[in-house]
Amino acid sequence: MFPVVVVHGGAGHIPKERSEKSTEGVCLAARAGYTILRGGGSSMDAVVEAVSQLENNPSFNAGCGSVLNIKGEVEMDAIVMDGKTLGSGAVSAVRNIANPIQLARLVMDKTSHACLTAEGANRFARSMGVPEVPPESLITEYSRMRWTKNLAADANPVECQMGKTGTVGAVAVDSEGNIACATSTGGMLNKMEGRVGDTPCIGSGGYADNQVGAVSTTGHGETIMKVTLARLILFYMEQGQSAEAASDAGLAYMKSRVGGLGGVVTVDPQGHWAARFSSLQMSWAAAQKDTLHYGLYTGEHFTQSIDEPL
Repeated sequence: MFPVVVVHGGAGHIPKERSEKSTEGVCLAARAGYTILRGGGSSMDAVVEAVSQLENNPSFNAGCGSVLNIKGEVEMDAIVMDGKTLGSGAVSAVRNIANPIQLARLVMDKTSHACLTAEGANRFARSMGVPEVPPESLITEYSRMRWTKNLAADANPVECQMGKTGTVGAVAVDSEGNIACATSTGGMLNKMEGRVGDTPCIGSGGYADNQVGAVSTTGHGETIMKVTLARLILFYMEQGQSAEAASDAGLAYMKSRVGGLGGVVTVDPQGHWAARFSSLQMSWAAAQKDTLHYGLYTGEHFTQSIDEPL
């Protein structure tokens, strides 16, 4: 078994001028997570570090690149899950926090609860000494432009979701065979205030179990929740399918049953991994055996040495 970390930067349509930054971002995040694994660190540390990097990168719909709700404000969701204990921590509709994924981990480590929401999550953050950041610091010009465009009476809601990639996430297996997942998002563009999608819901936005594997998902939240996509894929793996076949089967079921598109990163306990999607694109990267793998379009798979500059 070789330690591995796999990350995604969200499924959907990424405009050409943003795709390069998206690919670079997932590669840097995979590299950061892999550095921890290579040093003997835990899969949980690796996925939280990888996702924190993506939250800090304005190219992604999480942390400081989050999309805006109908009122023009940022509300974020995140989840972590530990495959050894099946412990998880999540936050939903949280505001003014730079790294919701780190707050989700604190929910797992420091409370007896699995999910904290909105003002309660912010209060918990304050009690843990997590600094609040000004709301404007999480809003990019790009997010504000998309929001304004979407408020127009003649806005096409489907087209409006394009050009803003979704959720970010990571899965990993460490040298001790422990598995973890982490997923973080700013949600859906121009969503109602208080709307929470699949990301912080265990089994939908992510799931990790040392005995089966881990999945982190991206796509239309309401659709992902209908099929509990992460757990569905692990169910297929329990039945003997590979990480790749199970990922494809879960995405195919979501498409045929409820017409939903999305993407996933998946690992099994042996360190086999997959990055699969039914959407037009999904930026993804994986690091294993000192090799960096990455891609953006279906069938694309580039490799280079982990230490080679991008």
